[in-house]
Amino acid sequence: MTRVAIILNPKAGNVKMVNQIDLIQERLQEKYEHVSLHKTEHEGHGAELVEDLADDVDILIGAGGDGTIYELANAICKRENRPIFGVIPGGTCNDFSRAIGINQNPIQAVEQLLEENRSLIDVGRSNDEYFLNFWGIGLITQTSENINPDTKEVFGRLSYYISTAQTINNPEPFHLKVEADETNFEGEAVMMIVGNGPFTGGIQAFFPENNLQDGEFDVLIIKETSLPTFWSIFQSKVFKQSRFNEDILHFQTKNLSITASPEQTIDCDGERYYTTPSTLEVLPKYLTVLTGKNFPN
Repeated sequence: MTRVAIILNPKAGNVKMVNQIDLIQERLQEKYEHVSLHKTEHEGHGAELVEDLADDVDILIGAGGDGTIYELANAICKRENRPIFGVIPGGTCNDFSRAIGINQNPIQAVEQLLEENRSLIDVGRSNDEYFLNFWGIGLITQTSENINPDTKEVFGRLSYYISTAQTINNPEPFHLKVEADETNFEGEAVMMIVGNGPFTGGIQAFFPENNLQDGEFDVLIIKETSLPTFWSIFQSKVFKQSRFNEDILHFQTKNLSITASPEQTIDCDGERYYTTPSTLEVLPKYLTVLTGKNFPN
C-alpha cells in the first residue's frame, strides 16, 4: 500500500490545474488508499508541510509552478530519508516537469504519475541550497527581476523573452572568477549559467542535450564582448554544439567554485535568495522522481 500526499499551491499560475485538484485527488484515490491534500498558505509553508509529511508518505506530489517545486525539492533534498517526488505542472514555465517528460496538461500528468515510472536524477547543490534546473548570475538574474508581473500573467512564457530582449540592451558586467577541475576562468562577464536540466524559462535555451542523469553540470559563461554573438545564437536556438564563439565559454564539470565582484544575486530555478560567492556540486542520482515513460532511466 502506498501513501500519497499532494502539496498544492492554490495561487499557482495555472488556474485550470487548481480548479481540477479535486478531480486529480479522486483519480489518485482510485489507485491509492491514502491520498491527502494540503494547500500552502504562505511562503515557506510548502517546506513546513514536507517536514510534517515526509516520514509518513511514500510519494509526495508537488502541484504548482517552478517556485513551488523548488521549495518542495529543497525541503526533500535536505532530508536523509526522501520520499518519491512527483510533479503536477501548474506554473508559467514548469521547467522541471518538462525535463522529466511530464505532460503539461494536469490531468494527463496525473495519468503519467499513476504509471509509477521511477527514475533517479541528479540534483545540484549550491552551498546549502539545492536546484533541479539551473543556477545563474548576471543577465539571467536581471531578466527575471525585470519581468513585469502583469506581463507575466498576460503573456506567460513570452514575458521571459520580452524581458530578455529588454535586459540584453543594458548589461551589467562584473568580474568573475571560476575554478573547476576541467577549466579555470577569470575576467569580465555578463552572465554565467550552470545547467543541471535542459530547460530554462520553458524552453531548451542553453543546454538542449543536457542530461539529468549524467553526473555533470553544463557551464556557460558569456563575456561582455560576445553579447551580439550570444543573442544571435539564443534567437536561433542553436545551442546544440559544445563549441561556441571563442568569447563564449562552455564546459562540463562535477563541481566548481565561483566568486564575483561586485557580488551577484544568484538565480536558482527562478528563485533569488542568495548572493555569490558559491560552491557548486552535483549530487548524482540523488532524488527518486516519477517521470514520463520516455524519460531515460
